[in-house]
Amino acid sequence: MERLIERLPAGARVAVIRLRSLGDCVLTTPAIALLKQFRPDLRVSVIVEPLFSAVFEGNPDIDEICEGFRRADLAINFHGGPRSVALTLGSRWRAGFAHHRGSFLYSHAIPRAQQILGVERRVHTAEHLASAMFWLGVPQTEIPRARLFAGSAPDLHPYVVIHPFASAPDKTWPADRFIEVAQKLSGLEPVFLAGPNDDATPFEKFRVWKNEPLARVKSLIGGAALFIGNDSGPAHIAAAFGIPVIVIFGNSDPVTWAPWRAESHVLTGLDRVSVDDVLAAAKVRV
Repeated sequence: MERLIERLPAGARVAVIRLRSLGDCVLTTPAIALLKQFRPDLRVSVIVEPLFSAVFEGNPDIDEICEGFRRADLAINFHGGPRSVALTLGSRWRAGFAHHRGSFLYSHAIPRAQQILGVERRVHTAEHLASAMFWLGVPQTEIPRARLFAGSAPDLHPYVVIHPFASAPDKTWPADRFIEVAQKLSGLEPVFLAGPNDDATPFEKFRVWKNEPLARVKSLIGGAALFIGNDSGPAHIAAAFGIPVIVIFGNSDPVTWAPWRAESHVLTGLDRVSVDDVLAAAKVRV
């Protein structure tokens, strides 16, 4: 029996709804790549908040980036909140995971990723999102690396991007340890990355990129020789560009959120990870 994506007419429009956050947006791109690989004729729109739209800019798998409602032949909700469920309304077919609140509004409620993939283990976020495409009709195959595209890298000597911030204190390795790592790394210039609300004062003796547009952040990370940071969105950007990644996890689950298909070293336990642990990982990867 033909499944939904196989039944879509040539040139049909598919709207992928991906509201926040940075890492989630990055990890949505493998699922979109699988869809376009199977049905290159489909016109894919991504509905995303303005703060994260640059994640999808330049991606040939995506025909349109929208910030609000976009009627489509098929709307796929990868977010699951009330607003995103409402954004599916008006589309001919509406798909999202069955555990979403409001999933009764979908025409196609997608089961657990484990059921689709035929496993009973924790799955990575990239696997979770790709499983929706498999259930909707894309042939099950290897899930690719995330796909990001950026402009030219800054004209700097070989450098390491260090991102010492995260969304919560229990995901943030101490600032003084990042500083010690930066001081002891050899052969690479440390460039610290900070968002608009981050206190970059402890790192002011180094080069700091603060509150840069996301397009510029992609270019910076894409040109780095190494990335070191907490479990956060920029680590997923680095993985998408194939940059060696050292990521320090607090209470998040590395099985679900580790860098996807990248040369990476995951260190767990904010209190247990030492400066020497990070420097040893850096030597292996530089």
